[in-house]
Amino acid sequence: MSYLLKDIYSVAFYEKFSAIAGDVIPSYDRKKFIQSIFDKNWKQRELKDRMKHTSFVLHQFLPDNFETAATMIEKMIDRLEEKRFIESSLEFMFLPDYLETYGIDHFDASVKSIERVTQFTSCEFAVRPFIIRYGDKMVNQMHRWSLHENHKVRRLSSEGIRPRLPWAIALPELKKNPAPILPLLENLKNDTSEFVRRSVANNLNDISKDHPGVVISIVKKWKGIGKETDALIKHGCRTLLKKGHPEILKFYRLSNSDKLKVCGFKILTPKVKIGESLEFLFTVHNQELKAQTIRLEYGIYYLRQNGTSSKKVFKISERILQSNEKIKMTKKQSFKIITTRKFYKGQHQLSLIVNGLEKSTAKFELE
Repeated sequence: MSYLLKDIYSVAFYEKFSAIAGDVIPSYDRKKFIQSIFDKNWKQRELKDRMKHTSFVLHQFLPDNFETAATMIEKMIDRLEEKRFIESSLEFMFLPDYLETYGIDHFDASVKSIERVTQFTSCEFAVRPFIIRYGDKMVNQMHRWSLHENHKVRRLSSEGIRPRLPWAIALPELKKNPAPILPLLENLKNDTSEFVRRSVANNLNDISKDHPGVVISIVKKWKGIGKETDALIKHGCRTLLKKGHPEILKFYRLSNSDKLKVCGFKILTPKVKIGESLEFLFTVHNQELKAQTIRLEYGIYYLRQNGTSSKKVFKISERILQSNEKIKMTKKQSFKIITTRKFYKGQHQLSLIVNGLEKSTAKFELE
């Protein structure tokens, strides 16, 4: 049995979807739709290409008038929800793609449909071309959505405007100047939905990569508002913490004291095969006369194809270590093949980080 993610677009899925579409689109030809989907290039298409191909084929069966087509898509979603046709939101990403591709010249109709569609399947990628094309007009719409009664729409207002949303097209103007985003985040900082608050944290983390001072000012302003907001800003500072930014370390009372000692740092698997795990151990000793908060992390210097290294930091834990207390830890880091990183054979490096400061390093071989 195949477990490739692109196989979510199966014959069974399209047959079920076609039954719904046939209830909404006049003179809809189910057989022709499925034949058009599974064209001669289907097997070679990857996930994103299959999604966009589905959007393209659906366009051939919907009216040329975008407003009419968008209304039909909204009715399809009504029917899908009535029939409890919920596979996962990923399968239906061709619906936001349709609005992005064919609705970019129809602002009002697209905004109306996006608001409805995102309550069924997220439109975080679809809104970005509208932000680029319409600028303040679309940003103002995102602000209005931040006050929406539905938490999925509120989440879209933050997630869709993230300056560095992974896998999405860039928003260069907002990377340069995130000021238009900040009032929106103010609206959402105390949101009742963790789903929304996590998006706000991710947005802050994006901003911190280009404008750390902006985020640090927000953190100082929001600190103490409530337990949930404190967790939000801590998560939003994760890149600053991983980089050992002095001001944010000081803010969270993470001292770089020389009396926080690392000993017994050893790589147990100095030769690791791709597909297996790196294993290492270490001990941290607080030699201070008072308790210390410690944030433990490790960094992997991944070897690149050109022979240089790229560092990625992983959090282990954050805890209070009493005076003269020691903790001994053993950790593993997987080198199983993943789609988001390519591994290269050769010498890599591992570092142990305490409160943002690299305390020890060691090398290992990836085979």
